[in-house]
Amino acid sequence: MINDKLERILEATSIEEVWGAHTATMESYGFDRLLYGFTRYRTARSFGDLQDILTLSNHPKEYLERYLGGTLYLHGPMVRWLSQNVGACSWRWIDEQRAAGKLSEREIEVHEFNKSMGLVGGYSISFKDVSDRAKGAIALTARPGLSQDDVEEIWKRDGSDIVTINKVMHLKVTQLPYAGLRRPLTKRQIEVLEWVADGKTTADAATIMGLTNATIEKHLRLARDVLDVDTTAQAVMKAAVLNQIFVHHTAKPS
Repeated sequence: MINDKLERILEATSIEEVWGAHTATMESYGFDRLLYGFTRYRTARSFGDLQDILTLSNHPKEYLERYLGGTLYLHGPMVRWLSQNVGACSWRWIDEQRAAGKLSEREIEVHEFNKSMGLVGGYSISFKDVSDRAKGAIALTARPGLSQDDVEEIWKRDGSDIVTINKVMHLKVTQLPYAGLRRPLTKRQIEVLEWVADGKTTADAATIMGLTNATIEKHLRLARDVLDVDTTAQAVMKAAVLNQIFVHHTAKPS
């Protein structure tokens, strides 16, 4: 059974397809609302700009607008745990921390907000990433009617499989091009960025592509605008981080 679930994720050719398969799989275990986040721009004090964080969720829009858009997540008690640890954590930890007086006032506010929005039982998973700048995590919210005690029973029975499936989902997502840009890079913009990444100058790229220097500069300027960066070096780095360049595009199997 778990092999079939993993296969659906592994065969997906886009982040959207991965996410669709994953939400359906997690719902089969009793978790009907998920919130996944991944950044490659973490520092000691920040996860980076929210616009640069890949977020995937099937929570209602009104919840995400307040939790993410209103930056409540920055003060989420489970977010603190996820940023400092690797592995799975029961949401019971939040109640234990609160009972012990170890939650800040802002964390208590976020906890109360989550409960008011129906986030009563669940588990969260923090993934192990290869870079100190990278961090990925997911929160699994149990469907309405399930208590944390019910969730613990689910985890006792299927927790190992659930963690494995989420790890595979995370690894798959980080390998696929991120389609959440304000608008996609064009083929020309991608090609120019790839030549620059290979160490070619603007003049080199113009000669190779049969274009003028001015046209190459235009493509680079537009690429910087799409990627919301100031320099070409930053554009190359961000395009690489988002898997926008040097990607082998294959047709989806029929």
